This record gives sequence, structure tokens and C-alpha cells, in this order.
Amino acid sequence: MGDRVTMTTAMTTATAMTAAMTTRVTAPEDGPATGVTTEEAAKAAPAGPAHGVPDGPARRVPEGSVHRVPAPRRGAEPAPDGAGAPAPHDPRAHGFLPERPPVRAMIGTWTRLDAMARAAAVAPDRAAAVALVERARRAEELTALRQRVSRLSLRNAEAAAMRIAVIAVSCGWCGLDPQAPAAREVADEAFLELWAAIAHRIDHDQFVALPTLALHNWAPERKPRRHIPIDQLARTEALVPIVRWAPEGQPLSRLDRLMLAATRLEAHGIWLFRLADTLAGRSPDDSSTPTALRRLVRVQHALRAQLHAEAAELAAAPATPQQGAVLGALAEQGALEPPVLQAADAVLGIGGRRMGEGRRQLLRRHLPAQHRAWLSAMDRHCAPVRTLAHRGGPDAAVYREAQESLIALRRTYTALVQAAARPGTAPLPAAA
Repeated sequence: MGDRVTMTTAMTTATAMTAAMTTRVTAPEDGPATGVTTEEAAKAAPAGPAHGVPDGPARRVPEGSVHRVPAPRRGAEPAPDGAGAPAPHDPRAHGFLPERPPVRAMIGTWTRLDAMARAAAVAPDRAAAVALVERARRAEELTALRQRVSRLSLRNAEAAAMRIAVIAVSCGWCGLDPQAPAAREVADEAFLELWAAIAHRIDHDQFVALPTLALHNWAPERKPRRHIPIDQLARTEALVPIVRWAPEGQPLSRLDRLMLAATRLEAHGIWLFRLADTLAGRSPDDSSTPTALRRLVRVQHALRAQLHAEAAELAAAPATPQQGAVLGALAEQGALEPPVLQAADAVLGIGGRRMGEGRRQLLRRHLPAQHRAWLSAMDRHCAPVRTLAHRGGPDAAVYREAQESLIALRRTYTALVQAAARPGTAPLPAAA
């Protein structure tokens, strides 16, 4: 009897030691460890060196082992229910800028996408950019990246989307639907699959546009000494592009300057978003309505002055025919109007009245779903204020002044885009 008890105890101890030795903790490329079994991980993980496995021999995880979730840090608050769902966007906080500074350097296998985007941005023409994509396909780099999309955090997926956008516009593919069969006759199939996977990950199909290229392609030149709001960071710090449209060691190009100007325009326009929220649901007869409209006029005048301040540096920057082709392709897709101008239009109704509702939705399709939803809400909630357009009196005059200032702001921005696309274009109209 004693011998059997001793043998049972020894077998139990040996089993526990074996389980402890074979248990591994693994994590996705840019996130914490997840509680999935080895069998599930084996199905999701790519096999073999052809899929971009990091340097070093592959490590085999024994069957039956479990990937454990690390314990929360001491003093950390428990996550509320639904913590995995994205928080509702509040444009009053930082406009349509990202909530945190964009990812400046990608890691792991994704460094290959970063290198490809940087090379495509400085390619002399579209054919050279397409050749870069074809070489990546032959090396199976695009397939390796496609299989790792699900492991990206949302913030890193947005960083990857910006680089996909750079490659797509450099190759002349910005107007393609990556899931359409006809697109496979024009663009590289492996790149289209990666493009579609990134679009699914960020839940945004039409991201190849100025908001993605500009608002996710900047970084402060130096690290801020303390945490400051993202809109204040973009206003007060010197900004540099993450993916440059000019070769390293050379001055920033006109396209670089335009993208940074669009980012700063968004940062300076934060008060416009707050005023839009103030005017939402407000009666045209409310005494605070004309006050808010006067402030809106001042904000739009300030934004126009900001564009004029950017124009001198942009005019002195170098430009290439390829960059002009990039801007021309984006303009054909209606993918150049900054979100801050679309927010002003949602309040004042210029676009809907002048170009038709269909045109307005065409411009908005390049924004994320939560941003489009906010603009649609502003369309509805600011409808009472827009009835001032059909009235007389001082309040109606203030409303029309706000509309005229938005029209002037749009014209100034259009002139800045034309100066970036076509060197030698006439200077911007004088600021009012």
C-alpha cells in the first residue's frame, strides 16, 4: 500500500513538472499575450521561413500547452464591460486627429511594409513604384504581411493603412476597390489582398485619401517634455513627416509641406468642432446662436491665415511630376478636402446647397465610419440654424457671413493644393 502511494505521488509530481516546463507564454507582434490554445495558434500562425518568421530557429510549442494571459499589474483598475469595443469619438476633444500621435516606427515583419512605402514615395514614376510591389510579391513579403494583419492592434493597423495608402497612390491605384474583380486586372493581386485585409481590420474601405495620408503621417520633431493634448501637440511642436515624399537628406517636398499643412489645419480647427457642437440643436432665434456664428467666422478667418502662413514655405519647396500625379489622382477621387472643412460644411450647408447631397457623401466616404456618423448628426442637428439663410435681419447676415468665410477658406485651400501640384501656379489670394 505504501509503495503504491509513493508511486502515485511521484507520477503526479512528474506530470506537474512536465506541464510547467512545456507551458509557453507568447504574444502577438504588437500586443499582450492572449489566452488561446496551441491548436488555435497553430491554425492562425503562418508556417515556414517563407512567411517572414523573425530571425532565429523556429521554436516548437508542445501539444497540450496553453498560452496564458499575464496577470494585471498591481494597482491597475479592472477593465469595464465592453472594454474591447472602440470608444465613441468626441470631436470636441481633438477634432478628427488620431487620439495619440501616429506610430512612427513599425516593428517586426512590418518594417518591410515601411521600407516599401518609403521607396514608393520617392520613386521617379508609377512604373518604378509598381516594380517595387512586384518584387515584394515575388519575395512573398506581401503574403507574410497579409497573414499577420489580424495580430495588429488598431493603432498599428492605422499605421499600416497609411503606408498602404502611400504605396497605392504612388502606383496610381488609389481609385481601386481592392475587393473588386476588375481591380486584379490593374493592380498586384497579393497587394490587393493585403489592402483589403487592412481595410477590414480598421473597418474602413476608402482610407486611401488625404485624411489617412496626412493625419497619420506626422510626428513631432522632438519628444515633448510632458503629455499634452494631441491638437495642442500638432499646433505647437515642429512636425516632420513619417514617410517622406522627398529623399532623405533633401528638403521636404511640396507634397510633404501640403500634408503637414493639412495636419496643422486640423489642429488649429479644433474650436470649429466645439462650435459645431454648440450650434447643434440650437434654435435660430436663440440669443446665443449669432454669438456662436460670429466666433465661427473668426475661427475660419484664423484657419485661412494659417494656410497663408504655410504657403510661403510650400512655394519654396521642390516638386516632382510624380508628386503632381499623386495629387491629381487624389483630386479625381474627391479625396483631398480636409475633415475640418467638411465639419464646417455640415454646420453651414455650403456643400449640400451648392453641389448636391450626393457630392457631400462622396467627399465623406474617405473618413472613418465614426467620423461620417458625427458629420451626418451635425447635418440633422444644425438644420434649424441653416433656416437663417432664408430670413432677413442681423442674425441672418451673420449666418451669411459665416458661409462666405467658409467659401473663402475653401478657395484658399484649393489654391494651396494647386500650388503643390503645379509649380509656378499664381500665389494664394490675399487673406481678408
